[in-house]
Amino acid sequence: MKIGCPREIKNQEHRVGVTPAAAREAVAHGHEVLIETGAGLGAGFADKDYVEAGARIAPDAATVFAEAELIVKVKEPQPEERRMLRKGQVLFTYLHLAPDPEQTRDLMASGVTAIAYETVTDAHGGLPLLAPMSEVAGRLAPQMGAWALQKANGGRGVLLGGVPGVGPAQVVVIGGGVVGTNAARVAAGMGAQVTVLDRSIPRLRHLDEAFRGHFATRYASRAATEELVAQADMVIGAVLVPGAAAPKLVSRAQLAGMKPGAAIVDVAIDQGGCFETSRPTTHDDPIYVVDGIVHYCVANMPGATPRTSTIALGNATLPFMLALADKGWRKACQDDPHLLNGLNVHAGKLTSRPVAEAQGLEAIDPREALDL
Repeated sequence: MKIGCPREIKNQEHRVGVTPAAAREAVAHGHEVLIETGAGLGAGFADKDYVEAGARIAPDAATVFAEAELIVKVKEPQPEERRMLRKGQVLFTYLHLAPDPEQTRDLMASGVTAIAYETVTDAHGGLPLLAPMSEVAGRLAPQMGAWALQKANGGRGVLLGGVPGVGPAQVVVIGGGVVGTNAARVAAGMGAQVTVLDRSIPRLRHLDEAFRGHFATRYASRAATEELVAQADMVIGAVLVPGAAAPKLVSRAQLAGMKPGAAIVDVAIDQGGCFETSRPTTHDDPIYVVDGIVHYCVANMPGATPRTSTIALGNATLPFMLALADKGWRKACQDDPHLLNGLNVHAGKLTSRPVAEAQGLEAIDPREALDL
């Protein structure tokens, strides 16, 4: 199979969908790998690294999209990329369709088979292709929030860890999953006083046992959320409903009860955000202020550390990419129900029920798509 990897064109996105190591593996499996020139530079991979791995360098994205049977990317295809997709082609990347009806319509109209990293599952109920980027984003969140808290950026002027004689910042993490756990771990390591909110008692118990009291845990009732958000210097939104739009957990009215200059970091912004006042921002212009509260809502946070993020993502996606190339998407999905869960769009049909519910559309069972 011919595997194509274009250069990412989303604002300040420096990751790349295929590493030289992954290209080498694919070539060893008998596949042809086509990489757009310069695609890996942001992550520290030169064209010659891909050539040495056995890949071929394409002069532009149009060549990649025209020739490749399997397109492997990082971020959702941008409008100009979606115009190059075609029926019979397989797209393997992050999609985050629930809050993006325009992309959903374009993918359905193209006839492409689109498999989303974020809805591929595993035998333990996890999301193996989302987890590495969730780890990166979670660990970045306190760092970005600490920057947003600086006075020059509109923040309260609070140092996350305090100093002797001056107390630390109060950090609230909403959601105790992969993002929340990593965010809490780093924030606590920076010296902040951290509380994690979650609705799963077993998850709270696990966090308490695993981290031995390095941060506090609370059940995420409405009352507890409102109380802690009002006390916080920084709130990190880390709630995920797989494939669906993120729930709005903090309203604009609640901003009035927060400390002036407090910071919000919305890691769920790819799925629409979990604060009512959230809207996507970019690394070029990452923050804005609503009612005195600094919002950091960059939609591709791991893009800030593209080398680490690219290698981590490539390690996770490689087995699935090889399965798709070795077997074809139908056989690969028939053999692996977890990969089938990643199927979001095929032949003009939506195959993700959470996306359909978020956009008021109809979806077919992904198993039906195997026969289309």
